[in-house]
Amino acid sequence: MDHREALRHHGDVDAEPGLLDFAVNVQGDGPPRWLRDRLAGCLDGLGRYPVAAHDAAAREAVATRHGRRADEVLVLAGSAEGFALLPALRPRLAAVVHPGFTEPEAALRDAGVDVVRVLTDESDGHRLRPDAVPAAADLVVVGNPTNPTGVLHPADDVAALAAPGRVLLVDEAFADAVPGEPESLAGRRLPGLLVFRSLTKTWALAGLRAGYAVGEPALLARLAAPRPPWPVSTLALEAVLACAEPPAVAESERAAERLVAMRAEQAAALTAVDGVTVLPGRAPYLLLRLPDGRGEPVRTALRAAGIAVRRADTFPGLGPDHLRVAVRPADQVARLVAALAEALTAVPA
Repeated sequence: MDHREALRHHGDVDAEPGLLDFAVNVQGDGPPRWLRDRLAGCLDGLGRYPVAAHDAAAREAVATRHGRRADEVLVLAGSAEGFALLPALRPRLAAVVHPGFTEPEAALRDAGVDVVRVLTDESDGHRLRPDAVPAAADLVVVGNPTNPTGVLHPADDVAALAAPGRVLLVDEAFADAVPGEPESLAGRRLPGLLVFRSLTKTWALAGLRAGYAVGEPALLARLAAPRPPWPVSTLALEAVLACAEPPAVAESERAAERLVAMRAEQAAALTAVDGVTVLPGRAPYLLLRLPDGRGEPVRTALRAAGIAVRRADTFPGLGPDHLRVAVRPADQVARLVAALAEALTAVPA
């Protein structure tokens, strides 16, 4: 796999139909019934273009959720759209903290932006070191919690990356999967701060493409400058509106609390498999390290057993012996654990 292909590799490629999916971090097979009903209620309006009032209502709901103003919110067709828009900010040098989600780097490199990678270290718990970021970087990208390490960085450490003349983008796609969202910057006002949020994971809306950005209005305007008319669909606007309302926020908090218990149980079960190291984290996925040289053949054996896991060697700073697995129900975890133990026994050291 070449450099460009690796940056564009995502878990949905690993999760072919028919496989038990530990590769994609979406929770559940689809949105809850109440959200389906809200979306279905918009179907009769699909003959009309999305309207400004709907966008304004969605922005107001997000603003209320995070203690901001509506003009500090930009509704996106998923965080991926936001990453694709980053070149509109015209950075001279972008620093991307890795291992991390690769789409921002891919979008920046495709646009000819110079990119420097700031690598965190497993021996240091993949801790964020703000002083490792080059002072010359006028765009810094970091995930919190970071994908795929699952590390939740202290908000003050992330905020320390802000600097005059710099845009700091914090990808909080999984922040609502951590109870209380303790290290989120979505409600903070810092010069140059952008925070991206996604509805994909908690609400099982990967096929809808819905998310939002928060930040200074002038910065959001620069980000949005290249967008075509009607960039966000009526259904996505309704999803953002619905999922930012207080009952939905309370539901996501309960889901996050359940995930904490599920994650702990899954980590314990995987740690009990001889040769498997589960790296510390707080996200709804776990980063595993297998014995030297056995990652790829084990991943192949798992696929043969009908189980998809996310290869992690496409994340800068990780290698073929790293795998990422989503948090799943106990019965599915039992199947993964059994297949993983069998594969490690079968694959020679």
